[in-house]
Amino acid sequence: MAFGADQLDKRNNPENTKTLQSFFGWYYATITFSALIAVTLIVYVQDNLGWGMGFGIPVMLMFGSAVSFFLASSFYIKLKAKTSLLTGLAQVIVASFRNRHIELPSHATNEVYHIRKGSMLQVPSEKLRFLNKACVIKDPQEDLTSNGDASNPWSLCTVDQVEDLKALIRVMPLCSAGIMMSVNVYQGSFMVIQAGTMDRHVTPNFEIPAGSFSMFMMITIVVWIPFYDRIALPLASKIKGKPVRLGLKQRMGIGLLCSGASMVASAIIEYTRRKIAIEEGLSDKPAAVVHMSALWILPFYILGGLAEPFNGIGQIEFCYSELPKTMSTIAANIYVFGTFISNLLASFITSMVDNVTKRGGESWISSNMNKGHYDYYYCLLAGLSMLNFIYFLACCKAYGPCHGDNKNQAEKSKKGDYESIDDS
Repeated sequence: MAFGADQLDKRNNPENTKTLQSFFGWYYATITFSALIAVTLIVYVQDNLGWGMGFGIPVMLMFGSAVSFFLASSFYIKLKAKTSLLTGLAQVIVASFRNRHIELPSHATNEVYHIRKGSMLQVPSEKLRFLNKACVIKDPQEDLTSNGDASNPWSLCTVDQVEDLKALIRVMPLCSAGIMMSVNVYQGSFMVIQAGTMDRHVTPNFEIPAGSFSMFMMITIVVWIPFYDRIALPLASKIKGKPVRLGLKQRMGIGLLCSGASMVASAIIEYTRRKIAIEEGLSDKPAAVVHMSALWILPFYILGGLAEPFNGIGQIEFCYSELPKTMSTIAANIYVFGTFISNLLASFITSMVDNVTKRGGESWISSNMNKGHYDYYYCLLAGLSMLNFIYFLACCKAYGPCHGDNKNQAEKSKKGDYESIDDS
């Protein structure tokens, strides 16, 4: 993803922000569409034409994509990294700890701090000042070599290195709010069990497999991203008479609200399903099908499908615009790292709920859904989602305006007035 963004990231282009926003959106839509093809068309081929054909098609597609990638390699913009970014960040932590006893100068000047050759940053920012000790020159003769480099990069870092670490630390709280959204998405495994106990017929002769309901989330993502980018925003701009867009933090917040709403909808639907099952005398028959359409669980998938583009793409674009260009790879992978954490957190929450609630009898997440209380479990997740949203708002207030939105405002101001929802 970062490599693709580097091909389009033209800082002097007045449409740069809009171009990157479209790229991240279409990249996400393409990945989701590929997954949708895999769980529908490829699975159909495997079931009806054999495993050989089912595996052969992906192999041919991968070969074709690899060939096309290498054929265009001469046209790619390739940024060369001079040093390891992670090593540089680690050096700042070590250097600031080693220099923890020195006092920071009251008046910051470029003679006090170690500045990288050609850098625009002359002094470090005042935020997270304790890290500034990593770039303070204590003794020029001992700390610097004859060509101006640090004698020991683990004791003296550049201002750029310090600011890179500060930028990463600043974006982490806002990005961490997206973990709860992914936790809610992982509840889809319970939805499969729930769908298996409901009437999955769309027509008398066609029944949707319980495991295929996840495709509705993918369809929502694939449909919503181009609709938002090509229809919703242009239509709103036409009505307003000026370009309209949502701010980065606004989009991330909407995603969190949609995710929380999906849990509320799931709780209501499960409460109704369980009530019908008990009324029909199916409490001891977990595999029995209740007289309730499984299509009622679609709000979970649709709201979840809206949450991912708003929060996921918004978070990726937020990190890419807020972090220095040298950290584009990290910016593109922070969201992926958050999904790994959310997987562990989802397992932890499930285990804790099971261990605590089964002490009083039947567990909320019992293997028998008719005796358990999955509705209570979904309510718990909805409550955690609300607390997470409050945490997100607090992080937004502490962070302040986004650089990406400020850049977009500057770009649009060159062309005339525009309408934007302010993140600050």
